[in-house]
Amino acid sequence: SQVSLEEESQNPPAVGHWKPLMPSKGDKEEPEGGCQDAGGVDQPQSTEQLNVSRLRSSSVEIREKGSEFLRDELHKAQKELKLKDKECERLSKVREQLEQELEELTASLFEEAHKMVREANTKQAAAEKQLREARGKIDMLQAEVTALKTLVITSTPSSPNRELHPQLQSSSKGGFRKGHGRNKSTSSAMVSAASQSMAPEPVSRECKEVDSILFAEFQAWKESPTLDKSCSFLDRIYREDVGPCLDFTKQELSELVRAAVEQNTLTIEPVASQAVLVGKVATEECGGPKKCALSGLPRTCKHRIMLGDSGNYYYISPSCRARITAVCNFFTYIRYIQQGLVRQDVELMYWEVMRLRREMSLAKLGFYPSEM
Repeated sequence: SQVSLEEESQNPPAVGHWKPLMPSKGDKEEPEGGCQDAGGVDQPQSTEQLNVSRLRSSSVEIREKGSEFLRDELHKAQKELKLKDKECERLSKVREQLEQELEELTASLFEEAHKMVREANTKQAAAEKQLREARGKIDMLQAEVTALKTLVITSTPSSPNRELHPQLQSSSKGGFRKGHGRNKSTSSAMVSAASQSMAPEPVSRECKEVDSILFAEFQAWKESPTLDKSCSFLDRIYREDVGPCLDFTKQELSELVRAAVEQNTLTIEPVASQAVLVGKVATEECGGPKKCALSGLPRTCKHRIMLGDSGNYYYISPSCRARITAVCNFFTYIRYIQQGLVRQDVELMYWEVMRLRREMSLAKLGFYPSEM
């Protein structure tokens, strides 16, 4: 045991050595301490770098996933937009087709209505002609009855009328028959008049010829139809037809009526049996069932007009109504031409315009149908 203690005292333990508390100047252990300090500092720095690299990698992954998600959403949105564009194109085609069909239907309905109006006018003219012929036949029959009554009255037993008793003419001589030529001539004249009245009247056909100046003005207007009265076509019609047709005694009311017709805001309606004035205008200004507001003359007024939405009614006579209606028909037709609803030949449209001008001319001269 002593030997072991000596050996232990001679051989110090290899675990470590004691450092002096106050190192000498020749000691070179400071570098070791410096290395240890440096190693202690590097360890937290590497940990921070590792954390930063992890954060960077996670942010990159998040960005990649976010960009991939956004790309998917973008593709979906593009597909939806393409589908919506196709649907919009289909709907626009359907709308255009419906608009075209509606326009064609409107044009065909207008042409059919116009044709029906013409046929009605033709039938009315034929009926009026037949009525005149029937009245002529009635007058002729009444004349024959009157002549027969005269013959009967002039026949007496003492001097019988040989036209009523032909058996007397067979036993008499030719010279005796000549003495009664007066009655015979009367009868023959009556028969000849009856034959003339019974003969059918020759049918008169209306001849038409296009005026080159008027047709040229209408063609120029038809190229770019407008309601501006400064063009030569409408300027002539305003001067020759519309202006004189709407020129009434009451000038102020005439201007209002003309403006309402041009703006398509005039309303015409029949008068009820017990009509009451609407509005606050005096009766003298509105006329009445027995006084025309446009002419100021005592007339039986079966219709009244309202200008726009004023709520004031003006009673008008049949003649004034015919003049206003003729002008309204003209403006309605040229508005249809302007809107492209009339699909006819230019010459047919021209003759329809001339017919409407003729109606305005007749109306301003005082001619109007009896039903008005």
